[in-house]
Order: sequence, then C-alpha cells, then structure tokens
Amino acid sequence: MQLFSQNGNHFETNIQQPQIHIKKSVDDIVIDGILNELTWQRTEENANFSQYFPTDSVLAKGDTEVFLSYDQENLYIAAKCYTSGNNFRVESLKRDFKFSQNDNINFIFDTYYDQTNAFQFSMNPVGAQKEALISIGGKNSDAFDGSWDNKWYGDSKMYDGYWVCELAIPFSSIRYKEGAEKWGFNAYRNDSQTNEISCFVRIPRQYNLMNLNHTAEIIWNEPLNNAGKNISLIPYITTGINRDFENVSQQNYQYDFNVGGDAKIGISSSLNLDLTVNPDFSQVEVDEQVNNLDRFEISFPEKRQFFLENADLFGGFGSDRAQPFFSRKIGISRNPRTENNVQNTIYGGARLSGKLNENFRIGLLAMQAASQKENDLPSYNYAILAAEHQVFSRSNIGFLFINKQSFSHKNFGQTYDPYDRIAGVEYRLYTDNNFWTGKASYMRSFTPDDKEMKYFGMGQLEYNRRRFRTELAAMVVGDGYDAEVGFVPRRDFFLVSPEMDIRFFPKTDKIAQMTLMSDFRWIYKLGKDDNPIIEDFDLEEASLEVGYEISFQNNHTFMLNLEYENFTLLNDFDPTRIQNGAAFFPAGSEPENTIVTLEYESDARKKFYYKLSPSMGRFYGGKRQGIQGELTYRYQPYGSIALNYDYTHIDLGGDFKTADLWLVGPKLDFTFSKKLFWTTFVQYNNRLENLNINSRLQWRFAPASDFFLVYTDNYITDPMRNFDSRNRAIVAKLTYWFNK
Repeated sequence: MQLFSQNGNHFETNIQQPQIHIKKSVDDIVIDGILNELTWQRTEENANFSQYFPTDSVLAKGDTEVFLSYDQENLYIAAKCYTSGNNFRVESLKRDFKFSQNDNINFIFDTYYDQTNAFQFSMNPVGAQKEALISIGGKNSDAFDGSWDNKWYGDSKMYDGYWVCELAIPFSSIRYKEGAEKWGFNAYRNDSQTNEISCFVRIPRQYNLMNLNHTAEIIWNEPLNNAGKNISLIPYITTGINRDFENVSQQNYQYDFNVGGDAKIGISSSLNLDLTVNPDFSQVEVDEQVNNLDRFEISFPEKRQFFLENADLFGGFGSDRAQPFFSRKIGISRNPRTENNVQNTIYGGARLSGKLNENFRIGLLAMQAASQKENDLPSYNYAILAAEHQVFSRSNIGFLFINKQSFSHKNFGQTYDPYDRIAGVEYRLYTDNNFWTGKASYMRSFTPDDKEMKYFGMGQLEYNRRRFRTELAAMVVGDGYDAEVGFVPRRDFFLVSPEMDIRFFPKTDKIAQMTLMSDFRWIYKLGKDDNPIIEDFDLEEASLEVGYEISFQNNHTFMLNLEYENFTLLNDFDPTRIQNGAAFFPAGSEPENTIVTLEYESDARKKFYYKLSPSMGRFYGGKRQGIQGELTYRYQPYGSIALNYDYTHIDLGGDFKTADLWLVGPKLDFTFSKKLFWTTFVQYNNRLENLNINSRLQWRFAPASDFFLVYTDNYITDPMRNFDSRNRAIVAKLTYWFNK
C-alpha cells in the first residue's frame, strides 16, 4: 500500500491498478434502473470512489457502486450513486447533456487497452443518455467528441438518497480486440448535491478526468469472441421546400426529395467498413457564429456522423495552426453573406477504419463530391490513407496520404488546382508515467504550381506535474504548403512558442485551485512568398499572453488575462470588416495590441447560470472594449433558455467608421420526453446584417432512429431593406437503423 498526502489529508491507494473481474450474466437483465436481477446480486461490487474536485486527496463523500456483467450480445453496466439528499439536478431529458450542469455518471472503456482511444457512455438520474469518443489518451478537452452517436440502451431511477442507472451496450456498437482478456476502465461522476466530482480510479487534478493513463483493468473470465454477424443499414428519406430570395432566377419555392443512407459492416470486432450513398446532413446543428477580429480564418468542429468514428486517426496530424486533413472541407462550404453552412452534394463514400492487430491501426477514406457551379467548384474525389503503429508502451508513429483530384476542372475557373496531395509522417510521444507528451511531424504537399517550400514541420514537447506544466513548440509552414483538404490559416512562417503554467492548491475551504499561465510566441517570416514587406527570416510577430485563474470550491471561477501582440501587416487589412474599402491599414503597418480580459463564471449547478467576460484595451492604435458571455435558466427537467451575447466597440479614429459589433444568440431547448426534443437557435449578426433562425424537432422513435423536422430562415436586418428574407427552407428527414 502507498500513503498519499495532500493538504494534510491522507488516504491509502493501491500501487497497482484496481482489477474488475467480469462474469457472464446468470439471468435476463431488464434495463429499468431496478437492480433486482440475480446477476447483480452475484456481481463484484466496485466502490470507494476518490474525490477529484474540490480536492483530489480524499475518498468521495458520496460513494458510488459500479457493477459489470455481459452476455453473448451485450455489455451490461449498473451503478448505484449515493448522495446527501433527493434534490437531483438535471438540465433536461435530452441526449448529450452537459457534464457540469447535471448529476451524472460516465463510464470509460479502453477496449484495446492501449491508453490511446476509448468509448464513453453516460447517464443522468432521469435516464438521459450521452455517448462520446475519446482520443489522444484523453489528454485534454480536445480529446472528447460528444457528437458521436450509436445504438445502445439505458435507464435510470431515483430513490431516497441515491439513484441507479443500468446500461446495455451491444458489442456490435463498439470496436475491440477479438480474444481480448483485459480492457481499461474508469468511471467518473458529478454529484451536484455533495458538490464533488469523483472517480473510480484516482486521477490527480493536473490531468483530465478522461485521462486513459489512470484506468482499472477489466479481467474477462473468458476471452472475448467476435460479436458475430454485424451489419447495420441506416437508410434515410428527406423532403422539403426552399427558396433563395436573393437569387433573381429563383422566383418560386423549390421542392426537394432525396433518398440515401449509410451502412456499417463489421469486418472484424476491431475493423469496420462504413459506406454512404448520397449522404444528407440537413439535421446537423447549425454552427455558433463568432466575431472574428483576427487576421486569419477560424475553424468549426465536425458534427456529421459519417466522419466521427476514428476521426482522430485521420485528423490528429499536425496542429491547430496547420492541420493537413480537416473533414469539413469535404462536402461543405460557407455562405459568405450569412456565414452559415452550405451543403455541397456528396455522391457517396467509403471508410475502412480500425485495428488490424494489437499495435497497428489503419484508416482508408474515399468520397466523391458533386460540382458546385455557383462557387466555381468542379467535382472532386477525396482519397485519404492514415496509418498508426504503436511503439514502446504508449507512443506511436503515424503516416498520412491525401489526394484531392478534380474531374473536368477545365470547365471551371482557376480557383483550385486540378489536384492537391499531402504525404507525411508523425511521431507522438506518451510516456508510461504520463509526465512527458509531445509530437514531431513532417508533411509535404504535391501540387502543379512551382512554389518553393512545400512542407510543414513541427516539434512539441510538454512536461506536466502537479505543481506546474511547461511546453516548448516550434513550427515551420512553407509558402508552398498547400493543404486544400486541411486547415492552414497562414503560411510562410517559423514559430517558436514556450508556455508555462504554475498551480497552487491553498489550504482553505474557499479556493480549490489557483493557476498562473504564460504563453510566448515569436513568429518569423520565411520570405518565400514574393511579399516585399518583410525580409527573409525577419520577426513578423511577437506576442505574450499571461493569465491568472481561480477555481472556487463553490464551482465559481474567475480569470484575468492580458494579451500583448506586436506584428507587421503583410496585406492591407480592415480589423472591423465594415469599412468596405474606404479605410484600412496598409501593408507594412506595425500595430501593437494590448487587451485585458476578465471572466467570471457562476455555479453551473444552479437553475440560473451566467458567464460574464468584459474586455478592453488598445487595438490598432485605437480603442477596443466589449463584453461577451452567456445567461442560462434551466427549467428542470424539461429544458433551458439561454442567451449568448457578444458586443464589441471599436474606435480606430481617422477615416475609420466606429464599429459596434453585435452578435446575439438566444437558444431554446425543450424536451417533451426522453424521445422528443425541440431546439430553436436564433443568431443576430449586425456586421452581416443577418438574422438566422434554425428550429429543429427530433423524435427518436427507436434506438439511433429519428424523425427530424428542420426550419431555417435568414433575414436581412438592414432597415432600408424592410427586413427582407434572404433564404428559407423546411426539411423533413426520416432515418431508421436496421441490424442484420
């Protein structure tokens, strides 16, 4: 045994990982939140959860008991969650609830036991469900993908002083190694009444709750077999009407009817083939708009189901500053007037992904998109090969090849090359003790132009301990590195960036943690893009960001952030984006920006929750001030009303018009039951003179089978235009999941 001490508190933990011996069920399990089956009476009880918040050094006040069993088709989980009363908090009956705003428990299964990828299934006290994929070892919040959806069953029931949940997860819904004798497992829980977050395997606070380096071992009493015949067909039918009022050639509403669907074929228990024909993504939630005051474009997350499973295998290369593959570049573009998604027809596609053996993971993706004459886009074929081989205990080496090939491009403009290819390798470091992580990457593009420096390279190393975290990153992106299927907002630069965080854990019952953060960035111009503004390898940008964050034990947080940047403009630029060419800062200008931001976030457990973030400072020689945040009222358990707001005032003086930028987004979530959900999201953007309304009704009439009714409308908010409509659409979509 080992004695662990923190802030004067002590408890004993096992040096070795906890083990859970899982046995087959002895009777039929009914998923109803009532643990009256004989199986649960004979199953090993796993309890003694450890606290993660507000401290990570004591056993949980509200303990949790977890039980596991299985049969030929399903993995079964049950949990008995004790707490201090009966005031259970739930956001709504809707799927995919937020962790911090609900009593809930989450189960993590590292089915390959490689501490890299895992599946997560979650329940709250009213039986609402959530599922997610975890990648990159659960290192940070980017490792969590809650957009994933699959077929499984669960229910909950509330009792006096505790609540119970039961889950049945078909083996066909997850991927695992046939013949496996061990899985990795952990569970973590938010108990709003006791005000604590706890986990089965203790996780130090410097690590994320999903960290896969801290798991128990599930020991199977007999090796797992293949789940058997595993074929799923998911056809859909859509119908709807739409009209583009700004298109003078479209005088009437147009009627649409579409059919298509997906197929999932289990090649083995660890390898899956996904097929799609004429996929339709009309039901996907609309993106939340932002006021972008930066010089470069920003990215939005992928939400389309076809691209999500094993998405990290394809999209985990590079960094957020230079990502060689970004799936949103396939079959989706952006309306420049409304900044909303514009769907580009995809004829069909296939994806083979999973593990070939214990150490080798592979992904093949091929898709054919239709031409889009209004945006001068020819038809493209996308082919991606990704492979990953584990080395040492947790690290891996990856390979990526991308080919974007046009068809009949001569009939279109010269906006895009006839082909664009990327190839490269990447090494990812994860040490056994979880202290060191990092990556080294090299990618090269192959395009028909004669530009120089068609490569990207980076190195990043992080050291993370309880009291501090430090990181050093370096990156080079050549002018010729053209990744049309990736996200590369800027090129022709060399970056060096050291970071450091220092953590404090005061001996007080008021403050849980204080953190000092610093991030330095120096960006040098390589000078290979024929831009005469800066000479070769001159300093283009220097910036410093420092912050101070306090996490209180009552779940409130406060942060103070200072950001300073000094850079040279390589092109004419209007930071307000409202001057319409009448005023701008010319290329060669050297502005200095200094922005101070405060942020205060209230207790998300309460019915009324708010986030307030004012900012002010010097901006391009003028002044910038603003406020953004969120107001949310929860009417338990039926839903919530939220208001996201962002107001920015910019006064640059001279010939620049004063900018008052408003972005307001009220959102209504209402759940009639655990199967019927209604969401309405309104976004007003005065810079675009646009009001967007997106209202979506979802009826989940069977597991992973839905009926959607979606209404979308965009209006011109210019008073001189009499609030005219831009475009309008109503779409009905029916999907059904067939298993064979």
